[in-house]
Amino acid sequence: MNQMSQIEAMLFVVGDEGLSLEELSFTLDCPTAELYDVINELKKHYENDESSALTILEVGNHFVLSTKKIFAPLLKDFARSPMSNRLSQAALETLSIIAYKQPITRSEVDELRGVQSSGAVQTLVARQLIEEQGRVEGPGRAILYGTSNYFMDYFGLKDIKELPDVQMMEADLADEEEPLDLFYDRFKEEDEV
Repeated sequence: MNQMSQIEAMLFVVGDEGLSLEELSFTLDCPTAELYDVINELKKHYENDESSALTILEVGNHFVLSTKKIFAPLLKDFARSPMSNRLSQAALETLSIIAYKQPITRSEVDELRGVQSSGAVQTLVARQLIEEQGRVEGPGRAILYGTSNYFMDYFGLKDIKELPDVQMMEADLADEEEPLDLFYDRFKEEDEV
């Protein structure tokens, strides 16, 4: 593994929040000046590679892996197409957590889900279902997310308190006599034979 591929992997994983030189330096145990040169080398590599859609942006004091500007019209068309109208399971889980726990940071969502959620958060922001509702005081000033007015309109809610009560839903599931398992009937029949 070389430093360039390590930086590329880390920038890919953190998504749109990016990483600072200090964060990269700490993780890779390498001087910031050296890493800055490697990032610029990686950026030049992307710019010169016509078969790559990627680039690195420097946003504030963070570096973000992004797509080249030339792909913006294509990505806008895709975002408006019926093919992209469905939300993934990850996006639905993330939306539920944000709706019930708002305002909440992406890292708090990650902790609750147990997996990285930056792609789901990007999707929800792009679909205008969630929005930035401020920033956390302290190091990094992480973005706080909450549901948008569009979310409220889409789900026909006047107030966020109209969301179904989670404890009542859990109690209803616990009262179910049969488990909610797609394969339950098949195994039940095999046990009876």
